[in-house]
Amino acid sequence: MPRARIGEVSLHYESTGVGAPVLLVMGLGMNATGWWRTVPVLAAAGLRVLSFDNRGVGRSARPRGPYTTAMLADDAVAVLDAAAVERAHVYGISLGGMIAQEIALRHPERVARLVLGATTSGGDGATAADRQTLEFFQRRGQMTALEAVWASVPYNYSTHTRAEHGDRIARDISQRLRYPIEPEFYAAQLAAALAHDTHERLAQIHAPTLIVHGLEDLMVPPANGRLLASRIPAARLLELPGAAHLYPTDEPSADHDVAAFLGTSPD
Repeated sequence: MPRARIGEVSLHYESTGVGAPVLLVMGLGMNATGWWRTVPVLAAAGLRVLSFDNRGVGRSARPRGPYTTAMLADDAVAVLDAAAVERAHVYGISLGGMIAQEIALRHPERVARLVLGATTSGGDGATAADRQTLEFFQRRGQMTALEAVWASVPYNYSTHTRAEHGDRIARDISQRLRYPIEPEFYAAQLAAALAHDTHERLAQIHAPTLIVHGLEDLMVPPANGRLLASRIPAARLLELPGAAHLYPTDEPSADHDVAAFLGTSPD
């Protein structure tokens, strides 16, 4: 498998399909396998899909933390460099959406279109999760990988998915457990998420942007998606009723909506 390097850190990445490139940036504690539903949809839409493991997880190096979203954004650009891609669409979900914001701010010339899923700008304008959810974030880092993925189910998936589509959840979890995260590196990534703040810089993002948010999202409340859409000049908002934090599982049509957005000719 190909590798990208930034300093002494080696990053695992994968390339699927041909066409205009799109870089997928995964969220807290997850790796490229978390995109298993999305990659084939985007590739079938005529895109070259680049997915990778952030530092600290999966098949990438695990330097000691804490990490920052700026650091992780520079890692993502190193993946573009390794893949010989000058400019790509960038799609991040959750922590990956925070990283994607930093990519667009730190490296605007590398971003064609931007998709921010289930994410937040952080800072003073952000709407925090409720106390129970925040306490779960802290406890999760001390759980075993198996315990953590199952304990996360009520926070990650919608009421409907949990009642009617347990098979979807089980398939997601089987992918996540292929490369489980260790507590030390979960904490390093969590530090990046908690310190993230682009609130006052969002107006500097000029890439055409799609904000995607499930209306049942407990981890990142929907008000955060609305804020991003209101402050990024070229943004539009797609809200998904009946979807929670991992909305590609709750609402599979979301991947097709993203593919359609990315298939539009660049401005």
